[in-house]
Formats: sequence, structure tokens, C-alpha cells
Amino acid sequence: MNFSRSLIVASIALTFLNTAQAAVSVEEADQLKSVLTPFGAERAGNADGSIPEWTGGYTTPDNNYKPGGRRGDPFANEQPLFSITSANYKDYADRLIEGQQAMFAKYPDYRIDVYPTHRTAAAPQWVYDNTYRNALEAKLVKDGQAVTGAYGGVPFPIPQNGNEAMWNHMLRWQGEAYTFEFSAYNGTSTGRTSLTSTNSGFYQFPYYIRDGRETFNGLYRQLKLIPTAPPLQAGQSILALDPLDPLAKGRPTWQYLTGQRRTRKLPNAAYDTPAFVTSGQMNYDEVYLFEGPMNRYDWKLVGKQELYVPYNNNKNLQPAKDTDIFGANFLKPEHVRWELHRVWVVEANLVPGNRHVMPKRKFYLDEDTWQAVLADNWDAKGQLWKTAYLLNFVAPDLPGVVNSSFGVYDLQTGNWFANTVINGATDQVTFREPWPNSFFTPDSLASEGVR
Repeated sequence: MNFSRSLIVASIALTFLNTAQAAVSVEEADQLKSVLTPFGAERAGNADGSIPEWTGGYTTPDNNYKPGGRRGDPFANEQPLFSITSANYKDYADRLIEGQQAMFAKYPDYRIDVYPTHRTAAAPQWVYDNTYRNALEAKLVKDGQAVTGAYGGVPFPIPQNGNEAMWNHMLRWQGEAYTFEFSAYNGTSTGRTSLTSTNSGFYQFPYYIRDGRETFNGLYRQLKLIPTAPPLQAGQSILALDPLDPLAKGRPTWQYLTGQRRTRKLPNAAYDTPAFVTSGQMNYDEVYLFEGPMNRYDWKLVGKQELYVPYNNNKNLQPAKDTDIFGANFLKPEHVRWELHRVWVVEANLVPGNRHVMPKRKFYLDEDTWQAVLADNWDAKGQLWKTAYLLNFVAPDLPGVVNSSFGVYDLQTGNWFANTVINGATDQVTFREPWPNSFFTPDSLASEGVR
């Protein structure tokens, strides 16, 4: 587990800190302008150069891309450096998470194609400025369950504990607002794939609205999903609001029911409640690997590790149909790009007296973007149960490296689920100006119902 020695020492010290932390000092924050990137990653590459220095990210415009259209691949001409297979994966075990090693052991034809590493993460200068201010002012309250003093940037670019790191993931830079079309699919151990839903998605991040600090409403995300297929779901709509204080405000979620022609508030769209939009294959707190309240776990910031992770996956967006990227039991390896990156490792263990179907979990957060890119989950018997992935892509028009599809492999049953697949969509994520808050209200759902 090739951790940096200094990071191991730091992580041991962090286990003794209370999760309600003060902001860092000016001297520490100034590292964001020197040895650290504006988001808190190490600017320098690794010792052998396989991870390069961060030099500002990828911001070269794609002249062929038009808003509302399909996205290209800036690294389309690159070939894999090497491939990891079931025959040689043990040689790379120190750079593979447990779940990926289990995939090799379970599926002889599973493969990881490793490409040159590109540190493409970028954001506008105003996001970097807000991140620096957050480093000085942002704090965790309520034992790490809520955030105060943060706005418009990564809240804790120099994290002191696991709660701060996970808040960085949930408050990662994804733009101010965007639209996209996507589908979700259930896969079985027998190789059958079935569509569970096709949706129009509308995402907004009030936390990231430029110059909106004074009018910020305490919600870091507003989302609306309008299913268009299959016929049973078409015409429905779903609204969810995510606050910086989820324990006080919950996670308000509503669904417009076509049969009843009314909007109904969902009772518990959080934790290990099965998410109906995934046909129960994933829980609400598995969406984008993790989201929602964190109070059922103790969160430990373990340290950093160099791992092979899915990254810069514009490659995965090129096939014209969703089903083009599916194999019998996993995404086709030739359509998934893996690179070597430094990631923060965060371990979550169930708080005594609480319940969750996954008592132990591990998350791997990319140091440059704070996105969780991989995750492993264990069952109540202590057996590795599910391994999850999140594919990101380069969006120089934002600029940023943002999430596209994500999914989970059930290592025990062989079933799998692929969510927010956008290959067959005309709109592969279009960034836009924010909507008025009235667009994200329960009353707005009924007006959009089509039957």
C-alpha cells in the first residue's frame, strides 16, 4: 500500500481529532498557491514521473463541440501503456483496490487498460478564490454532519479528517447548472441487460452560483429528473434538494405520480433505502458512490495512495449506443480508460447502535477533483459485497473534470447496475446559466406531468 510516509503519520494524528474542526491557518492556506493546487492536491508529480506535475489542467477548447451535442475525446489517439488481466493482476495488487482484484478473480476476461496519466482538473479562477477563502473560514459542525462558512469552492482543500474529505466529494466542482439525457440499466449474472429508466436530468448547484454568496439558500444541490421511458415511468418527475445541514433539514424529495395526478413527498430518500429509480439495485447513498447524511458511520481519513482508477473517460462517451459499452458482466474494457492517480482513502465504519446493510465501506477520492472514483462495500458478515466506479470526463468548456456514468458490481451474485449512461443521448451534459429557484419546487412537478 504505497502510502507517503508523511501522509501515514498525518493520518494517524487525524484519528485523534474531533470532527468539529477550526479552519486552517493562513500559512497552511497559502500552500494552495505554491506546493498544492488550488483544490489542495500535490502540484508535483510522483517520484518516477508516471504521475506528472499539475500545470493548470486541460482547458483547450473543443472546436467541434456544440452545446446540447455529443462530446469528443482529446486523447483519442493514445494507446494503452499496458493491460492488467486475470493472468497478471497480482503483479499490480499494490495499485488495485480490493474490489478490482475481486473482479479479476471472478471474471477471467476482465481487463484494465492503463493509459498515460493526464492531470486535467481545472476550474474558473473565482472557484479557486472561493476555495482559498473556504480553507480559512469553512468549518464542520454537529460532529461533522453539517458545513458552515463555505461557499463556491471546495470546502476543505486541506482536510483534517474523513468527514471533511467526504464533504469535498459532495461539494465537488460540477458547474453552476447543467442538463443531460441518460439511461440506467440492470445487468444479470447470465449476461442479460435491461433498461430500467431513461430520463431528462436538470441539475443545479446553488452553492456554486457565481456571486450568489449573499443570497445562498443553504442547498448545495437541486435536481429534477423527468423519466421518458419505459412507458410505466414516462410522465413522472422527481425532485430532490440537498442541504449543507442534512440532519436538521433532511433530504426533501418529491415524486409526481401520473396515476394519481399528484405530487407525493418521499419518506426517506437517504441511507440504505433502495432507490426506486434503480429498480432497487442501488441504495440512495450509493448514488455517485456516496451522497446524503453521513451520521451512520465513523469516517477515517486513512491517507493517500497511488492507484489505477477510471479517469478522463471521454473515450467511454464515443460509442453511439448505450448497449455498445456493455459486456456480459461489466463494461467493455476497450471503452474504459484507466490512469494512475493519487487518491485519498477514506474508510467508513458503522457507528455502534446504528444500522446499515453495508457496515464497512471504503472510498477513493481523486486528489485533483475530490470526486470519489472507486468504492468498496462490505456486508454484515464482513465479506466484500459490492465494488463501485464513477467515470469522469474532460469538459474544457466549463472548465472541469466532471462525472458522467457510475455503477456497481455485486461480487456475490454477479448482478451489476450502470447508471446515468449517456452514450445514446443527444445531450451529453450541457452546462448552462442557473434556473430560478421556482423551477425546483414541488408545485413545478405537477405542471410537467404529461398524463
